[in-house]
Amino acid sequence: MFRKCIKVMILMFLFISMIIPVSAQEVMKSQQGKNLNIQTPKFAYVGSYTAKERDGHGKGIEVYRIDSTSGEWKSIQSVDGFNPAFLALDHEGHFLYAAHGDGTVVSAFAIDQESGQLTLLNQQATGGKNSVHLTVDPSGRFLLVANNTSGNITVLPINIDGSLADFSDLVDLPGKMGPNRAEQASSHPHQVSFDPSGHFVLVSDVGLDKIFVYSLDQIRGKLIANDPPSMATRSGAGPRHFAFHPTKSYQYVINGLDSTITTYQFDDKGGKLQPIQVMPTLSTAFVGNSAASEIMIAPSGKFLYGANRGPSNIGVFSIDQVTGTLTPIEWVSTQGKGPRFFALDPLGQNLYAANQNSDNIVIFRINSLKGTLIPTGQVIKTGSPTCIVFR
Repeated sequence: MFRKCIKVMILMFLFISMIIPVSAQEVMKSQQGKNLNIQTPKFAYVGSYTAKERDGHGKGIEVYRIDSTSGEWKSIQSVDGFNPAFLALDHEGHFLYAAHGDGTVVSAFAIDQESGQLTLLNQQATGGKNSVHLTVDPSGRFLLVANNTSGNITVLPINIDGSLADFSDLVDLPGKMGPNRAEQASSHPHQVSFDPSGHFVLVSDVGLDKIFVYSLDQIRGKLIANDPPSMATRSGAGPRHFAFHPTKSYQYVINGLDSTITTYQFDDKGGKLQPIQVMPTLSTAFVGNSAASEIMIAPSGKFLYGANRGPSNIGVFSIDQVTGTLTPIEWVSTQGKGPRFFALDPLGQNLYAANQNSDNIVIFRINSLKGTLIPTGQVIKTGSPTCIVFR
């Protein structure tokens, strides 16, 4: 009897060991295929500076089709426009919105779902000047715009057809100017974005050395100051752009003026920030002048990337998954000049460095295990690139 029980148990073990891995593999393959269908981009939209005052060589917004096999970019449309400094998609990828550097309006475009091409819907006044960043709220009903020169944030209702209505709110950012009289003569908001929960709106202000926190009244389209309403950064830091960890409660702010990255613990219940680390974006071997520009985090949450315009490189940092703190890994040349912006594709497989001053976008492959950057040799020639979004 005992031997019979042993045989039955062995047979059951063999059966389970054969069936479960196969089932798990099939689930994984199915999920991977689903993710690829959702996340692999078919089109890239590139904004560029066009004005002589910005030494702009761009055409406006360039639309590229991305070959799914080779990754090659093919230009399929050029849309004339004044200094499209930043671009944002709605959450379903049906509409694209453009902020115009040194301008006073934002533009709304419809996206043809098959061809990827753009059709202008309308332009709407922001009530401010020099719009440098914009984002769509989680409900898809409002567009928020950061006006850098006038020091305010605009809220624009989005109509059902994707066009923009007159602004429902215009909020000036209060505070004391930073010590850098050349760059901090007044409020200069440079990014407006929602936290991952969608409950809070955060604004990084280069001129006031502050990060403001609001909530959005989605009935009236009004911004409501949080309590406390802002977080002071290190004096003269110039907080420019920021990114949130995809799964943990950390926010990372790249400070443009002193070339550092500040790690914050973010309270997504109260909207409060607690600084826990300041890390230089530059290698100790670099002794020249520089200004930091863009920051991104890999979808895995394991690596962070920050751009430096002085040495024209990307700093690569590992993220401690327990403490949230950063450790430098390497600095990689962008193979161009003045990386104002860079982007990661949605799968986190490639990094695209937009070199504003050398009129090119250079593509790097990302080592998923180490986070390091490997040049692919692929370069897209385009004038004065300022922003890239994928669809």
